[in-house]
Amino acid sequence: MNINKTYIFIFLSSIALLIVLIIQVNWILETAKIKEELFNEKANIILARTTDALLSDKKTSKNLETCVGQNEIHQIDSLLKYYMNFYNFHIGYSFEVIKPETIPFKNISNSMANLTPGKPACYQKGLEIEANKHGWELKLIFPEKREFILAEMGSQFITSVILILVVLLLFLKTTFSLLREKTISEHTNEFLNNMTHEFKTPLTNISLASKMIVKEGVIKQEEKIKHYTDIINQENEKLRLQVEQVLSMTALERGEIPIQKTEIEFHQLIQDSVKNMNLQLENRDGSINLNFEAVKSIVMGDKIHLTNALCNLIDNAIKYSLNKPRISIKTLNKNEYLVIEVADKGIGIEKEYKNKVFDKFFRVPTNNIHNVKGFGLGLAYIKTIIELHNGNIELQSDTNQKNTGTTFTINLPYV
Repeated sequence: MNINKTYIFIFLSSIALLIVLIIQVNWILETAKIKEELFNEKANIILARTTDALLSDKKTSKNLETCVGQNEIHQIDSLLKYYMNFYNFHIGYSFEVIKPETIPFKNISNSMANLTPGKPACYQKGLEIEANKHGWELKLIFPEKREFILAEMGSQFITSVILILVVLLLFLKTTFSLLREKTISEHTNEFLNNMTHEFKTPLTNISLASKMIVKEGVIKQEEKIKHYTDIINQENEKLRLQVEQVLSMTALERGEIPIQKTEIEFHQLIQDSVKNMNLQLENRDGSINLNFEAVKSIVMGDKIHLTNALCNLIDNAIKYSLNKPRISIKTLNKNEYLVIEVADKGIGIEKEYKNKVFDKFFRVPTNNIHNVKGFGLGLAYIKTIIELHNGNIELQSDTNQKNTGTTFTINLPYV
């Protein structure tokens, strides 16, 4: 089984991107871990230097043998502030002087106001005073440790997150663009195949008819000459219409065909379009039922393009009918719009194709109809024309019920 190269490329790209993202996330976590280790190291150094400074003061050391007073609290706070500034460690803190089985003496630095709740980081060290019977412990608390580490990472963390998001968005956009281009490429290839076949058939018929005319004996028979001439004319007209359809769609997309809007009586336009399609209807023994309920039926539009759009809808209804085509065209007024409904009893359109039928080059697979021809431009052309007239087109189709067909609804603003 051949695996499409596009999907292999997308799969391998996804794996590579996933690995890069894992490495990037791991790098962020490792950076945070290093920052935390540096934080712990600084906190322990500050705590050690503070306790050393306290114990080097004999008077303070002697006082700590019995109790901890306000003077000692202020001295500890001053030392902590000094060493935190010395080591450029600007973070809110609090501390406790703890004695076993007693209520601790607490102090909160002024920089600790309005702290976010959470489990604080705690660092403690024993105060080994001379009278070791009544030992104390100094506990240094940092409630904002996590926020501090994130702030320390700062631009690195934000830049990494932004880069990850940008890479993901670019990858998704590239993937969707690749899949869309793949779809367009497939439709274009199908279109070229259909076009080759559609052009080849009339050219072959013209060539055969021409050869038959110049064949010895045939040139003297007027009836046969007329028959072959009619074939040439019919096939030439088919070829001309096919070329015109392709060129018109391309020109419309480039904006090279201006829309000449005039006041059009749409009921009359419908009747004229039906007359144009009478020959095809007669060949299939079909019929069209007209039901004009709209009171206001005048629109501003280009008569030629609107006629072509309506003829295309009728042509589709004829081609996609298994039996004798039974088509109905109904008009009504709704809000400020003239609504035109073109319904048939054909094979219908499956739900999965409803959003695709208006795409250029797309053709609905017809497993049970093998003689339906076309380029996949008809509905794309119709949609473009209707939108250029400030309208819209929708379709309804229920393939769950037999011969329910398809209904196309066109909404055009009336005058």
